[in-house]
Amino acid sequence: MITTSRTTVPPGSLNDSGSAPRRRRRRLVAVPASAAAALAVWVVAVPVLGVELTVAAADAAPWTVSPVSVALAGLAAPLAGWGLLALLERVTARGRTIWTVVAIAVAVLSLPGPFAQATTTAAAVTLAAMHAVVAAVVIPAMAGSARTRP
Repeated sequence: MITTSRTTVPPGSLNDSGSAPRRRRRRLVAVPASAAAALAVWVVAVPVLGVELTVAAADAAPWTVSPVSVALAGLAAPLAGWGLLALLERVTARGRTIWTVVAIAVAVLSLPGPFAQATTTAAAVTLAAMHAVVAAVVIPAMAGSARTRP
């Protein structure tokens, strides 16, 4: 008589071999989705509502925020977050928790920047909205794709 034993592996655990492609796919979607969300805010604010989206650093001349700079920032933030999450997944069992706390802290701490550098209130609100939508896309997607330890 032959008997077989069947082990159930929790979804998303390190032993779940099918989860790596799903994690990667979810993260790959989150990166351009965050840039698209930021660009959507730019489109509504600048061409539609007529917001003059300019910023001025302390020692620099004011410059206009272009859709290219919005897209690049919208891609850079989630890629940096992905890198940190991948590192934390390798070095600690609490990678998801640590990453989520760090990501929320970075998102909150980034919000005063637009208000300090924008040349108008409308520009500041627009830039803050861009920060918020990128965080709203990236944080749930990346945290939801994080590996869990059994």
